[in-house]
Amino acid sequence: MQLLVTDYIMLASTVFCLGMAGIFINRKNIVVLLMSIELMLLASNILFVAFSKFSGNFMVPTTEDPAGQVFVFFILAVAAAEIAIGLAILVLVYRKRQTINVDEMDELKG
Repeated sequence: MQLLVTDYIMLASTVFCLGMAGIFINRKNIVVLLMSIELMLLASNILFVAFSKFSGNFMVPTTEDPAGQVFVFFILAVAAAEIAIGLAILVLVYRKRQTINVDEMDELKG
């Protein structure tokens, strides 16, 4: 059985919806918010790879256009930087306020 581009689109949309649900359901924990954002980036990576695999013809996979894979490497680099900065900020906020609850971070005092 060969997978079609619609199968990859369904997988990516499911992963993206899981990330959106994680953001809307749990807005209190910063770690869950970061993981949900990473799920949404993973969905875009799946689509880039799928569209580059099926470039030109949506029924027969090709390997002639590696542009999607190149974009995925850039997105992974940005995602890694985002997670590193996000976790560094999370550690600093936890040391300062002893909580990672978003609702308790509404004050801007230093």
